[in-house]
Parts: sequence; C-alpha cells; structure tokens
Amino acid sequence: MRAFSVHTGIVAPLDRANVDTDAILPKQFLKSIHRTGFGPHLFDQWRYLEPGELGMNPAQRRPNPGFVLNEPRYAGASILLARRNFGTGSSREHAQWALGEYGFQVLIAPSFADIFLDNSMRNGLVAVVLPEAIIDSLFMTVAAISGYRLTVDLIEQLVHTPSGQSFEFAFDPFHKARFLAGLDDIGATLAHSEVIRSFEERRFARYPWLAPMSAQRRLRS
Repeated sequence: MRAFSVHTGIVAPLDRANVDTDAILPKQFLKSIHRTGFGPHLFDQWRYLEPGELGMNPAQRRPNPGFVLNEPRYAGASILLARRNFGTGSSREHAQWALGEYGFQVLIAPSFADIFLDNSMRNGLVAVVLPEAIIDSLFMTVAAISGYRLTVDLIEQLVHTPSGQSFEFAFDPFHKARFLAGLDDIGATLAHSEVIRSFEERRFARYPWLAPMSAQRRLRS
C-alpha cells in the first residue's frame, strides 16, 4: 500500500445517498479474485448504456453521457464526494479495488457503511467523514467550479479548500499510522517478520512434529 499524508486532487461529486456495493461494482464482476481489472467497471450499471460482463472491452461500450464520471470536467478525479451511507450492502473488497484502480484516493461523505469503511481503510482508500452541512456546501461548490480541487491533510486531519477554509475530521489512530507508513495488513505483519521467525524457530524446536516438512529437515541437519 502506498503511503498517504497529504493529497490534492480534483473532486467528482456522486450526488446519491445509500449507494450500495453492487452499484459500486456489480456482482457479475466478482468472479475474479485478482485485484486488478475492475477500474473500468466502477459504477458499471450507471456508467454505460448496456449491461457489462467481466472481460468486455470498455472501449467498445457506449458510455452514459448523463453519468458524472463521464463528464470531461471530472476527468482525472482522485477525490470522490458522496452522500450519506456510502457503501451500504454486501461486503466486497472488489468495490475498493475498483475505486482505487479508477484513481480515487480519498472518499468524502457524511457517513459510510461500517464494513465498507473498514474495507476502505485496509485497501488504501482514505475515507473522510464530514458533517452533512459541509458536504452540502461542497456539492454546490463543485457544481459551480470546473476542476474544483480539495487538499486532504491526514497528518493534521484537515480538508482544505482553495478559498482557505479548513474542515477538521476524525480518523482512527491505528489506520492513520498505517496510512502514513504505507502499510496494509500484509505489510504490517511483515514489519514483525524477525519476531515471527524467532517465535517459529523456538516453537518448532520444542514441538518439532508441528513443523512443516521443510522446517523438519532443517532442524535435523
């Protein structure tokens, strides 16, 4: 996972409440367990005019001109502005993989579904919760100003606007430390690799029958 401290990016507004994970990435794309290839299918049922299937070439499909991510002014957006209860529904990390591969690094909303929030934090998406009144104001500003950008400062836990306003947000200290260090679950585990290796060596020396065959051969040599 790449480290995150401060990010400035174009904001794309998704003005819908209760967006569920099947809308973020429809169920037919869950057939693949690879973490890549989902970005072109983000919000697939809204983004294209015909149904999509895994393996279809997005370049050969007809984009929906009425969907926000297909508007040229939001090209290259890396901050998604959403409404309350974003990410409701079934748990699927594929949704986070699609959002990240599309290019989003930050999600801002009044609230997120609990499981979706945890999955986002564990998959490199900074999920920022701001009061609904501020979200309403941001939606109006984004609509009025093309290419509108926000700066999200995770170190200070502030969202900065180009006009000089700043909005404070709460953030779980455990996830904050991991974002700043660029550590996902695997990276955080590997950071303790020497401790783990030392423990395994002691345990296998004491209980050799628990060791895998490769370790048993090393112990006998």
